[in-house]
Formats: sequence, structure tokens, C-alpha cells
Amino acid sequence: MRFLIISHTKHKQQNNVLYAYAPYVREMNLWLKYVDEIEIVAPKIKTPISTIEMAYRHDNIRLNTVPSIAFTSIKKGLESFIKIPIIFISIFQACKRADHIHLRCPGNIGLLGSLVQICFPKKIKTAKYAGNWDPKSKQPLSYKFQQWILSNTFFTKNMQVLVYGHWKNQAKNIKPFFTASFSEKDRVKVEERDYNNRLHFVFIGTLVKGKRPLFAIKLVEQLKKENKNVFLELYGEGLLKETLNDYVIKNGLKDVVLFKGNHSASIIKHTLKRAHFLILASKSEGWPKAIAEAMFFGTIPIATKISCLPFMLDYGNRGILIDENLDTAIHHLTNHLKNESLLKSISKNASNWSQNYTLEAFEKEIVKLLKPQ
Repeated sequence: MRFLIISHTKHKQQNNVLYAYAPYVREMNLWLKYVDEIEIVAPKIKTPISTIEMAYRHDNIRLNTVPSIAFTSIKKGLESFIKIPIIFISIFQACKRADHIHLRCPGNIGLLGSLVQICFPKKIKTAKYAGNWDPKSKQPLSYKFQQWILSNTFFTKNMQVLVYGHWKNQAKNIKPFFTASFSEKDRVKVEERDYNNRLHFVFIGTLVKGKRPLFAIKLVEQLKKENKNVFLELYGEGLLKETLNDYVIKNGLKDVVLFKGNHSASIIKHTLKRAHFLILASKSEGWPKAIAEAMFFGTIPIATKISCLPFMLDYGNRGILIDENLDTAIHHLTNHLKNESLLKSISKNASNWSQNYTLEAFEKEIVKLLKPQ
């Protein structure tokens, strides 16, 4: 089978080996175990390989490099319009060669792919929509358009669209799906935490506005002001790091807020086995990997009520759902901290649920997609 991946993910090459963002590659390597030949249409950059990137595992893989496009400014928009015909041609030619077309959405390259795939109604296709599929959510116009194209069975034929969460009144080609990070061998009996002494909070993600790391810092800061014994570790890098660090210094939080940077999966796993809470007050999410990973080891997620998170956290039975307002969130969390038995129950429920979503279970579902009955 000739398997085509159309993605906006930036790729790197070192010693004839392809690298990209580790969680994405880890997932794709499961797909690639069952195909003979792979072509990837995606941008390529030349920066050094980082700790959050990993290599594809396949002997017959080809990168069809296309330029990145963005519409965040007038200049970038004009430059991108010039590049679009080149990308269209590359995607069209790659689709002609492919036996199975796989789109990674939402994204600008995925958007172009979702248009080109209309020309190939008889080919087997899948699309992974890794963003927020909630029809009622506020999304960029380009995201809404991708959702419309992918779910329109008049234009999009012979495709299964994998989305996070269960949503009402969806087209017949929309399939609720999940993502996995750990294997069956990682499943462990979660040890009960002590919620009466020092509480360990973690933030895992890119330090950007959309992930709201400052909210996590302010939440822990307020708990400290209420004489709670707390500390927060932030794992990740990003544009806001300097600003966040300035806030920590200015507000005397250096003893309770630690910036850990990017780390390997093994370090993150070790952290989640001992942390009490993970804070992710994002503005938008698909299937938040950090939340699912925290739950796997019994770390209680504190998350906003967006996308499929209410479903993941069983509306409060597997985590603490909060509003975007800091004061309301503090009040809700403080009430939970008064009830240790409730916290232990939430931790156990979270682990029991998340440990069903292993890489092995994920792989079985992928095989069904590649070899439809």
C-alpha cells in the first residue's frame, strides 16, 4: 500500500532519517507498520533535532517538501498566496500516486489537502482532526471550513474523519476517536496521594497564550496566599517564558514556581506518577495529550470546560472542571481540597478510564481504518 500523509507539521532530516514532533510521529509510526511505502507532503526546516522530536520508523519513506504558509500578516498572506499553486500541484500529484490518503487537520496544508481530495472520490481516505470539533465552539474561519468540507459527504467520499469527543447530529463519516501515549506495560496500580501536605501541581505544554500558563501560575499563587503548601512545575518552552519568569520574580514566587523546560517522555512519566494535579486552562483543545497522560497515572486534571474535556473528565468524576474566571476556579478547587476522599476517588476514576486507551488499543483501531471490511 502506498500511504500518503498530508500535514502542516514541520519536518527535519538528519542522516537520511526524518524527524518531527514526537507525539505526532509516535502515532504515525503505528499507522506505518501496516503500509509498504510512505510519502509525506509537509514543510521542512533545518533547525537541530530537539528533545520533543523523534524519528519515523520505516524503510521506504519519502518527504515531498512544500513551503509553509501563514496568514498572520498582510506580507505573509501575500507570500502564501503565491505558494498555494505550488502546494496544490504537489498534493494533487501525490494523491494520484497514493492508495490511501491521510489528512492531518486542522492546518493550512490540511485545508489544501481537504480540497484536493475531492478530485479522488474512489480512493480510500482518512482524516485526523486533532483540534476542537465542537460545532458550537468559536473557531477560525479556516477551521470551520475544514470541518464543513470533511463532514460534507457530497464532496468528501470514501473518507473516515477521526474527531475527539462524541457530538450530536454528525455526518455518517465522522468517527469519535482517541489518542494514546502509553502501552499496556505502563499500566500500574496508582498509589494514593496524600492531599493533606505539600501539593504538587504541574503544567505541561507550550508556553503560549492559548495554553494559558499564567493562569496556572496565578492559581497556585492564590493558593499560596491562602496558606496552602503548594508548588508548581512548568514543563515546556515558548514565547511567554521570559514574561512568565518576570511575573514569578516580581511576585516572589521563585520558591513555588519552577520552569523545567522541555523533557523526554520518561521524565514526564516519572513526574506524573508523583504529582497531585495537572493544570491546563486552555482556550481550545482537541484531545489534550497532557490531560490523558496525567489521568493515566492518577494525577488529577484541572481543566476548562472546552472541546471534549467534559466527556474525558466525566463531567467532574475524573477531574476538576473549572471556568475561565480565576476567582471562580479558585473557589471550586478550594472546595475540592477540603474533601480528601473525593480527590482520591477522582484520581482512581481518572486512572481506570485513561488506562483503557493504550497504544495497543489504539493500534487495533488503526488497523481497522487501514483495512476496512
